[in-house]
Amino acid sequence: NEKIPAEKTKTKPEKRKRVTEKPVKAKKKKNNEQKEETLPPRKETENEQSAKPKKRRKKKKTITDVLTTSEPKPGCPADLQDLATQYFKDKRSVIEQEELRTPFSFAPKWAKIQKQHTEKSSAALLIVCSSALRTIELIKQLTSFKGEAKAVKLFAKHIKIEEQVKLLQKGITHIGVGTPGRISALIDREGLSLQALRYLVLDWNWRDQKLRRMVDIPEIKQDLMKLLESGVLARCKEDKVKIGLF
Repeated sequence: NEKIPAEKTKTKPEKRKRVTEKPVKAKKKKNNEQKEETLPPRKETENEQSAKPKKRRKKKKTITDVLTTSEPKPGCPADLQDLATQYFKDKRSVIEQEELRTPFSFAPKWAKIQKQHTEKSSAALLIVCSSALRTIELIKQLTSFKGEAKAVKLFAKHIKIEEQVKLLQKGITHIGVGTPGRISALIDREGLSLQALRYLVLDWNWRDQKLRRMVDIPEIKQDLMKLLESGVLARCKEDKVKIGLF
């Protein structure tokens, strides 16, 4: 009997398992510079902050600051001439600027001037100051000087210009004390004439609470220049008016 070879049992091939290979992450190169940028800034300790000097902004100096640190010097005639020259240098020719130069000093005899003054709507002496309060203060100080002469307040605070015009027309005024703005306005309205004016005194050296003189206040300075230009400087050139600094 022939042996029949045993049939090979067919076995199904096993399915191969797919192995999913994990991608290898590329190693990042260490960059010291990048690390320095990404690191959060180190906070300063309180001790370091207190030890570090703080930068202060430089403040702009005001007129008051300058005047506080500088010693006040009494005014002189050259100060007024310098002020007028600086103010009018762009507005007048060289020949016209020469007209600004005035005589330096005078010593009037007030009793004689008082008797000679007889015109209404005018004053023999005008005293120019920076404010209404200063005007009142100066009139009080004039008590012993003026004697029987009549002094009038010429400022805008609480007094209408029409009332001042009538007051000047009513009687003879020897002394007018006031602000340059109101005095200029009275001249423009023909309520105050300069024909009989002999002396103009500027309250130059007095300083307010901020240590400012009248010429340190822009609006007062502008009014003063307008007053001088309204006919005062021309009469100074003719030797009819003298200017004094107080």
